[in-house]
Amino acid sequence: MTRRSRARPGDLAWLGAAGLGAAALLRSSFAAKAGSARFYLLTASLAGTWTCGALGGEPIPWRGDGVRTGPARTARALVVVPVVTGAATFAVFYGAARAARRHRALRRAITSVLRYADAGSAPLVVLIASGSAVAEELFFRGALWSGPRPLRATTLAYAASTAATGNPALVLAGLITSVVFGWQRDATGGVLAPAVTHVTWSLLMLRYLPPLFRDADAAPPGRGRPRHGRPRVHRG
Repeated sequence: MTRRSRARPGDLAWLGAAGLGAAALLRSSFAAKAGSARFYLLTASLAGTWTCGALGGEPIPWRGDGVRTGPARTARALVVVPVVTGAATFAVFYGAARAARRHRALRRAITSVLRYADAGSAPLVVLIASGSAVAEELFFRGALWSGPRPLRATTLAYAASTAATGNPALVLAGLITSVVFGWQRDATGGVLAPAVTHVTWSLLMLRYLPPLFRDADAAPPGRGRPRHGRPRVHRG
């Protein structure tokens, strides 16, 4: 599989600066008003920062050398398997989200992120989410993928960047998906497979998760309706 040696000091400084800048933009993005022009500008700048940071170093393997030759095998390794993996990863998150709705703290952490999917222009949200997914793969599974234990290093690096938001749901999601995307990077040797998986997972999350939490805090369980079948009657 394609695995680069340790990055040069100059590349490390460039990647470090890009990572810090992206973390600051990520934090500012989730502090902006959902659907506002500022939010779109910050998230687009975030994707641009990941991309510039990735392309500013050594060349990134796109397809990788872990894919067998032949159109059918190539399509299976770089399209079919990544799409199925992204859908399966989403299914796990969807099941966990249904359980998380019962816990007030988890529900609020998740809804604070999903509100950005509900507000504003849906096509623009999809475009930015897809572009950000590819940009993150270029950075973490591309430029940052080096050394003896790249899976561990990139997973911790991504968790550190999402920790800047102060949202535990994002950190946990980042840890899980980084492992999944890293496995695909290691299996294929390139960033295309994890990028396809990331985009698939992101689009399914945008489409099916917000309805689960829409108005979740409007009427908490047990509040606003009587506990027993018959309402109380107040007599004068």
